[in-house]
Amino acid sequence: MPSTPPPLPQDIHIETLTGDALVQRIDDLAALRIAVFRGWPYLYDGSAEYERRYLATYAAATGSVVVAATDRPGGRMVGAATGLPMRHEPTSLTGPMAAAGYDIDRLFYFGESVLLPEWRGTGIGVAFFAAREAHARGLGGFTHACFCGVVRPQNHPLRPADAVPLDGFWHRRGYAPVAGAIGRMAWRDTGCDIETTKPMQFWARAL
Repeated sequence: MPSTPPPLPQDIHIETLTGDALVQRIDDLAALRIAVFRGWPYLYDGSAEYERRYLATYAAATGSVVVAATDRPGGRMVGAATGLPMRHEPTSLTGPMAAAGYDIDRLFYFGESVLLPEWRGTGIGVAFFAAREAHARGLGGFTHACFCGVVRPQNHPLRPADAVPLDGFWHRRGYAPVAGAIGRMAWRDTGCDIETTKPMQFWARAL
């Protein structure tokens, strides 16, 4: 069943951006990714070069979407979530899902969901999932949605003492881990000079 978003704060607007509207907000999305992903568990030391390379896929891919949370229509972006047909992703991501028995041409991939800390717990994250699922269903031909989350060691020195995994939130959205489906992505962690490759656990649900 589709996710039903709870009521949102009155001063938040959810906008589904595709095509030219998506391209026009790419710089806003890049800035938001750099700010939010610097925290746990991604520890991403963002750069304009990495963002240009990563987000070029979304700008060019047919069927891609950015769901933006703004403080007014067309206003400041306080959160965003992305998605696109899985076939546009590299083999380091498509390979594990194909090996798990999924038809890549019928998979819709959720790239990320980023939200400024002061807006968390307000229902925006649920709205992000619901809007992307609705977009995938509207395109037609997709049987499942999936995403992946970074796997960090339990004894990682930068793990906050109060860190709460998102597993429960994802389960409530109807997603479950895909056994053995571990993707790979590389970025530079804070405090590191080079990019390193991280394991990414896939989760999926039927659309």
